[in-house]
Amino acid sequence: MIIKPKVRGFICTTAHPTGCATNVQEQIDYVVQQGVAGTGPKNVLVLGCSTGYGLASRIVSAFGYGANTLGVMFEKPATETKTGSAGWYNTRAFEDKAAAKGLYAKTFNMDAFSNEAKEDVIAEIKAHMGKVDLVVYSLASPRRKDPNSDTVYNSTLKPIGEAVTRKTLNTDTKQVTEVTLEPASQAEIDATVKVMGGEDWELWLNALDAAGVLADNVKTTAYTYIGKELTWPIYGKATIGKAKEDLDRAAKAINANLAEKYQGSARVSVLKALVTQASSAIPVMPLYISLLYKVMKAQGTHEGCIEQIHQLLSGEYYSGNALTLDDHGRVRVDLKELDDSVQNEVERLWHQCTTENVMELSDFAGYQEEFFKLFGFGFASVDYEADVNPVV
Repeated sequence: MIIKPKVRGFICTTAHPTGCATNVQEQIDYVVQQGVAGTGPKNVLVLGCSTGYGLASRIVSAFGYGANTLGVMFEKPATETKTGSAGWYNTRAFEDKAAAKGLYAKTFNMDAFSNEAKEDVIAEIKAHMGKVDLVVYSLASPRRKDPNSDTVYNSTLKPIGEAVTRKTLNTDTKQVTEVTLEPASQAEIDATVKVMGGEDWELWLNALDAAGVLADNVKTTAYTYIGKELTWPIYGKATIGKAKEDLDRAAKAINANLAEKYQGSARVSVLKALVTQASSAIPVMPLYISLLYKVMKAQGTHEGCIEQIHQLLSGEYYSGNALTLDDHGRVRVDLKELDDSVQNEVERLWHQCTTENVMELSDFAGYQEEFFKLFGFGFASVDYEADVNPVV
């Protein structure tokens, strides 16, 4: 079939297998060109491995450090009449390219929150990897089924205490409007913590520990975003903020156990704002990211997923140098975004933005370009008029 992008709201319902493979190859090329520092991981488990920061983590581990990688994803395979999801195509491309380099790469397509996923992953590690020395937690899901009670929890993007009104950019109509988010109930706060907090990260590390598949000096990290004043009302001072507090709590608990048993460590890693399938769904973020791209590109400091994760692994965790930590012990690779010169200019543009001038003041074109590339569209080297088999 000839595959074209079909957008519904903040999601693209089609994906292009050739374009997704091109996206993966471009990230591999970047890692190979840059090289890596230090002695890196050898056996890596990536939970949430198919897109964005999780996929970049797998690419840097495999094609930078030559690591064996095991991934868990929840993606839609293709049929003869419908395309698969972008994460499905990304992962197939990654596995093919890893195999061509003689690298072990296995992926489970299942609910990462389930006990079955933990059991299958542990069995695979024992059979083919022995022990893992890096565990990356990069899951992004709006809901989670508790593996022990079967209760389903849904996260919410709401402020706490009082309603918040903020500008937002409708990516369909290109209109700048205001959105009012009503405050969350306690039940909604608790559910968001259940989905986006640190409980599942803890369960994974506890299961891996109990099974004896963690290596000495093992490292584990969970990814997060914090932002600054413009995004705090929907992040730091909102339901997601409470989940992030729980992520910090889990990091301390996991770290204490790993340090005692393996001389290992657990840390939260803070990454910059980017166009991802998750961020596209969050009110305020399309406008903020469009402005951020404009400012950081002008300053020459803009980075994408692969640059951020390359810096995190090669420049922080495995560089041999002291980690860039904040007061909470989180590893920070988002500091270019938070620089006063960037944030002040973004805020200045933010207050000026209207429907009439948003295309001029922001880099919404760059936002859209990145959005479509998530799904394999917009690559100059790909013939989008060619007949493609969607089944990969």
